[in-house]
Amino acid sequence: MKGCEDLRCILTIPGLLPGLNEYIEAERGKKGMYKAASMKKQTEHIIGFMIKSQLHGVRFTGPVVIHYTWIEPNKRRDKDNIAFAKKFIQDSLVQMGVLENDGWKHIEYFTDSFAVDPENPRVEVVIEDYEGGKPSYERKGKN
Repeated sequence: MKGCEDLRCILTIPGLLPGLNEYIEAERGKKGMYKAASMKKQTEHIIGFMIKSQLHGVRFTGPVVIHYTWIEPNKRRDKDNIAFAKKFIQDSLVQMGVLENDGWKHIEYFTDSFAVDPENPRVEVVIEDYEGGKPSYERKGKN
């Protein structure tokens, strides 16, 4: 399932996102910061497209919990290297207006799970309202 039901939204990002090692390599490379900044911008552009096409203008106005499931094609990359990409995802959620901010006030906590699927690597992101039963999200253009 993609999209939102009740106080829960699911976002699926196909493929692999850059990990910490790739980001560090880009920063230390020939063009340094520019290459790393370009990598971040390009990755956030792809994530933003997925957000727009799957979440359809949903906006959380209160604190959320985010559950990440990182599904890799194999076990070559370290888990902490993989999960670094949550920075790109959370920044994209803010840029696209799904979250007001990605600080302590807006993200109560997050979890990481890992799996292997050689045929369909992806990231599954579940965003849940934290205020137990009170709707804290709205669709843009609807009240």
